[in-house]
Amino acid sequence: MRFRSADELEGGLPCILASPKDEGVIAMIVRRPETDSREEVAVGELDVEGGLVGDNWRARGSGRTRDGSAHPDMQLTLMNSRTISLLAGSRDRWALAGDQFYVDLDLSRENLPAGTRLAIGSATVEVTDVPHTGCKKFMSRFGTEALKFVNSRRGRELCLRGINARVVVSGRVEAGDKIQKEQA
Repeated sequence: MRFRSADELEGGLPCILASPKDEGVIAMIVRRPETDSREEVAVGELDVEGGLVGDNWRARGSGRTRDGSAHPDMQLTLMNSRTISLLAGSRDRWALAGDQFYVDLDLSRENLPAGTRLAIGSATVEVTDVPHTGCKKFMSRFGTEALKFVNSRRGRELCLRGINARVVVSGRVEAGDKIQKEQA
């Protein structure tokens, strides 16, 4: 796989910026049954306590909690499908990013500030304030320029690497379902 150049990534920004603001589509659902393992599923169950059923979020834990337990504000990660399409090239490489939901929706901080609730299938999730940034694994899978792109000041404002969320209402989600901002 050839990694995208900085110019190619910048050239893809207009497409990403054209993502819908209020209502989009769930393009892909991915469970991570164990570390570095990915399983694309057509249907997912979201649970207030456990996140995406079958995902290893709880078992994996977090370095961001005192006791190493799973971080409640990092239960789910959502990434913009237009962004991952640009970074990954082919759809079969999307899951390498490690997110559970790939959605066609503007995930920017301006559009979805922390506390925003999203109806996703029959479930509801809430955007949290924990930043979601690229790491060494992300760089090895998508290249140095991709890491710089998503972690740049603009990339962080646009949440190009994605966002963290937590489940507030359990429910069922299917690929192709709508995802939409709930009105306050």
